[in-house]
Amino acid sequence: MSDARLLALTQGDPSGIGPELALAAYEAARADATLPRFALLADPDLMARRAGALGKSIRIAECDAGSAARIFGEALPVLPLRARAMGEPGCPDPADAAATIESIERAVALVAGGQAGAIVTNPIAKEVLYRAGFAHPGHTEFLGELARRHMSREFRAVMMLWAEELAVVPVTIHVALAEAPRLLTRELLVETGLIVAADLRARFGVAAPRVALSGLNPHAGEGGTIGREEVDVIAPAIADLVAAGINAKGPYPADTLFHTAARQTYDAALCMTHDQALIPIKTLAFDRAVNVTLGLPFVRTSPDHGTAFDIAGKGVANPRSLIEALRLAARLAGA
Repeated sequence: MSDARLLALTQGDPSGIGPELALAAYEAARADATLPRFALLADPDLMARRAGALGKSIRIAECDAGSAARIFGEALPVLPLRARAMGEPGCPDPADAAATIESIERAVALVAGGQAGAIVTNPIAKEVLYRAGFAHPGHTEFLGELARRHMSREFRAVMMLWAEELAVVPVTIHVALAEAPRLLTRELLVETGLIVAADLRARFGVAAPRVALSGLNPHAGEGGTIGREEVDVIAPAIADLVAAGINAKGPYPADTLFHTAARQTYDAALCMTHDQALIPIKTLAFDRAVNVTLGLPFVRTSPDHGTAFDIAGKGVANPRSLIEALRLAARLAGA
């Protein structure tokens, strides 16, 4: 019988730090009973090779979801993939893309089928996947498509980066900076704000979410003298959110939105571009921040960092963000 409290952890790019982070997280969970149990969707041979190369005496046990929680205390439970992953550290190979994608697909299937309580994903390298024909802009968008496949309805996936002291949502994400103003619409802002508020209530337990919106331009446009987006797009979207019952305010200049006193006035900040959101949270909580996907019918978290090919296989990668992602996934799944 499967344990819905179990977390499904993906292997990430086999040549990145994901496999060794999974090993480190397993060691941490063995030593700390408060950390949640997880099953790793990976190539067992890859995990055995990486453990051996790092000098870790961790037993790798192939299993199914039903037995993973039971064997967790004795071995790292690995749900084997059909695709092999060669995964030489620091040498990403598009030939490994099939295993990376299968790991994500299988994790979604587990949580959709009630065999796992939430998904935690290790980092992937989108450029490597693109070379193998991957058609999605990123992890978040792919998860939205998988949710649609399993639930037979459309979902809008929203990326939030969360730490105890700050939560930020980039409204435009993996696009060229020059494209952001064109993509930034009143409808997009309203839809994003509604999803953020709904998940803050349902999953984070915030009874009356406060949402702050940044401006796009310096000084939030200076009343339209440094760009019209604040006047023509952002302010009308805020009015729509307020009319829908959301405590939304702004647009605020991005350079004054993240200091200590300002952060006490909102529960999440909606930022107009990727870097506008990620720079402050990575400055404040680089090793602790967690990527959370909102708007999906299941919980998904991820470390707030990339594959780090430059340090892969050296045993120096910090597992803190993955451990925090596991901890937050368990908390949100329980909510």
